Formats: sequence, C-alpha cells, structure tokens
Amino acid sequence: MTSRLRTRHPVLWFLLVVLAVVGGSVTYVKFFREEPAPYFASDEEHFLFGSVGTEGEQGIPYWIWLVLPRIFPEYLPGPGGYAAAGIMSKDGHEMPIGLSKVTIGFPRVAINCAMCHTASYRLRPGDAPIIVAAGPSHQTAPQQYLRFLIQSGTDPRFTPDTILAEIAKNTRLSMLDRLLYRFAIIPGTRRALRRLGSADAWMWERPDWGRGRIDPFNPVKYTILKQPIDTTVGHSDMVPLWNLKAHAGYSLHWDGLNSNLQEVVLSSALGDGATMKWVDRDFAKWNNTKPEEMSSLRRVQNYISNVQAPAYPFPINRALAASGQAIYQRDCGSCHAIGGNRTGTVIPLAEIGTDRHRLDMWTPNSATAYNAYGAGHPWKFSGFKTWGGYVSVPLEGLWLRAPYLHNESVPSLVDLLENTDRRPKVFRRGYDVYDPVRVGFVSSGPEADHLGTLFDTSLPGGGNDGHLYGTELPAADKAALIEYMKTL
Repeated sequence: MTSRLRTRHPVLWFLLVVLAVVGGSVTYVKFFREEPAPYFASDEEHFLFGSVGTEGEQGIPYWIWLVLPRIFPEYLPGPGGYAAAGIMSKDGHEMPIGLSKVTIGFPRVAINCAMCHTASYRLRPGDAPIIVAAGPSHQTAPQQYLRFLIQSGTDPRFTPDTILAEIAKNTRLSMLDRLLYRFAIIPGTRRALRRLGSADAWMWERPDWGRGRIDPFNPVKYTILKQPIDTTVGHSDMVPLWNLKAHAGYSLHWDGLNSNLQEVVLSSALGDGATMKWVDRDFAKWNNTKPEEMSSLRRVQNYISNVQAPAYPFPINRALAASGQAIYQRDCGSCHAIGGNRTGTVIPLAEIGTDRHRLDMWTPNSATAYNAYGAGHPWKFSGFKTWGGYVSVPLEGLWLRAPYLHNESVPSLVDLLENTDRRPKVFRRGYDVYDPVRVGFVSSGPEADHLGTLFDTSLPGGGNDGHLYGTELPAADKAALIEYMKTL
C-alpha cells in the first residue's frame, strides 16, 4: 500500500513527509528543546535564582504560574500573591528568591535551594526586610505554596478560557502558542497538579508544617525511594548553610543522615525534583573551573562552603559577652564550637531528650534505598545512614536561627535556657521582626498573629522537651552566656 501511494501520489507522499517533519519540529521546539539556564555572575545570585534542574519534571509553565494568584487568591494565606506564603523578592530580578525560570519548550518555574535556605529579618516593623542568603527560611511556608498550586489545579475554574484570558493581561501569545496552551499545556498542567495532589495526600493527615518548617525526607521516601507510606512526622527547621567548609567531616542534616557534602547537595537537588538525566549532565561538569562552564550544583556547594553568617545587628555589651565566653567554652563549646570534641557528632536521644519524631521518620530501609539509588551513575550515593539522636551543630549566626531546636519548638534563646515547663506552649512563627531582648523573632502580638503561623508544642513533631543544658545556671550567668552567643 505504501509503495503504491509513493508511486501514484508522489506529491501527497511528499506533503505527508513535510507535515511529519514540521509537526515533529514544532513538538520538539515547543515542548522539549531546552535553552541554557540563565547565568548569574555572582555565586550568591546563582544560589538565590539559579536552576538546580527541577524545571523539567516539576516546573510550572511560567505564564500559568504568574496568573494563578490572581485567579485563585482564596487558596493563599493572605493578599500579596506568592509573598503571602513568605516567598521573597529582590530588586532587579524577575523571579522571586527560591524560584528559577528555565525554558524547556516553554518557560517553566520550579524551586531551588534558596526556597528553604534564605532568611529575612527586620529591626523594626516599618523596615524593609534584610535578606540573608543561605540562612534558615524561618519566614517561608513551602507547604502553603505547594498546597496553593494543588488546590488551584483541582479547582473547576482551572480552564483554558479562564487562564488564557488572564495571561492576555500580561502578554500577547502567538496564535500557535495560544493553541498549544489551550489544548496541551493548560490541560497537561492541570493533570500534573492533580497527580501531585494525589501523591501528596498523606500531608493532610499530619500537622501543618507552617512557616519555617518542612518535612524534607518523607516526600523522598515515598516518591524517589518508593518506601511505603507510613504515619511518621518528619517536620524540622530549615538548616542554615553557612561556612560548611569548616564543617568537613561533620554529620549533616539534623539527624546526621549523611556527612558527605557533595552527596547532600546532589540528593537535595533530586529531592527537590531534579531528574537523574539532568544530574548526570550537571555532574559531568563538576570539575570545570570557569564559572560559566561549571556545574550548577558545584557552584551551590562552593557558595555554601564559604559564605559566612551575618553579624548580630544590635549593640552588644562586650564586657558581659567576654564573661559569657568562659561559660560558653565550659558548658557549650565541646558540642557546638568548631573543633569541639563532640561538635558535628550525633548526640543520643536518651541524652538530648528532644522530640523524637524526626528520627523515626528516617528509617534504615530508607537509608539503604538511597545508597542503592543511582546505581551505575558516577554520583551514586554511599553515605546515607541512620542514627539514634541529633547532631550537635556548630552555631554560626545563632541569633538568626530562631526558633530553636531541630523542630523550631522554642522561640528564643531566653526560652531555651528555661526548663521545659517554662517554655512557651504555643507561639507564632514566621514574623521576621527581631526581638533583641529575648534574642529571637517576635512570636506574639497582633502582627505576629496576623503574619505568622501558630506553633503548638502539643502536636506530633512539635515537642519542646530536651536540651536542658544551661537551664540550671544562675540568672546572671544566663544573661552573660546569651550576650556572648550573640557574637557567634
């Protein structure tokens, strides 16, 4: 039949071939052709806005992402678009901090490391926020952002007519692009968001993360590692990423599940949604030395290895701090000073006494599965493990790490030096005005109530027990110790 078609209708055959070639070319260009990710000359800006390979699998079409807050504002925690979920912006940049934009067929938006590892603070309520890259994102609510996308995608108003009408207020798409958005991109995005909602349905059965917290490894367990869905609660504080070159050999993450920084960086990108194919391609450039030719993840690792914590922004009583230094060296330094004999090691839960939920979440089977993940790839993991406690972390920039403990259950340093029964049972997290009296963020009052999220220490994963070191010190010694810790 084909040979007769070629013989009798050569023009028709030629037209069919041309149509197939054109159709294939359009499909490739409009859906699969990947343009180079935007290049940022500054390593800090690369950290804040650069791609870590998450756009291909997890990316939301840019024009859809842009208009969703206008169509579905009721699914955000307040007015202001994505800023209502604590996502910050920086002058001179199109994208918010923690979100990258890469064209793979069409422009796509996805998260990067800065979503969870960039802090903000204000000295007074009327001040503009001061942004601190690689700090713990106490003000960001990634679960609220995720739920907003899922709820938008399941709303019956998520239709081509609604979304294209809103996109038209920002840009004029070509006729071809309008057809592609109407019949492919918008319906495909809706299906993807609904699948995401099904995959993350387990989240609704646990306490909300709230601002400044995330369950970083249950999603990895259930999706990448294909572990059975359990009832564990892995909520934890977002760790700072300062000065990691000085932490070489220390256990990383709150429970010390890996001590190899390269593995932590690579696995974090995979956990955020980077594909194996992208990681293979990026890892092939790991040893390139020119910044514009360097691996994206290598640039991230270089940055967090060297960036330093910010100095405490309020006056410090230097004489009082000097007396507190001796107390710190005597009572705290062995676990928290660089070079301390227990710094960067895992302290058994029986000793530290803090909430155990984060430990129960990371199972031996999960560690085994992660070490087997990537078999045959040059970056294959081998350093994942489980322990029975929490890491005694170095305390650079301690003042900006509030709330304290691995699960953010203690709002201030003053509260941390009190016994459990005197620590706040409920407070607000995520308001970024600083309290220099208690050395933490303002966690109560009208503005904290309005902008923060409620933290209830009675909920699973929120216990504020443990870490009772220093709680028996005389009041004068506590004051001196806190004054010194402001200098860290």
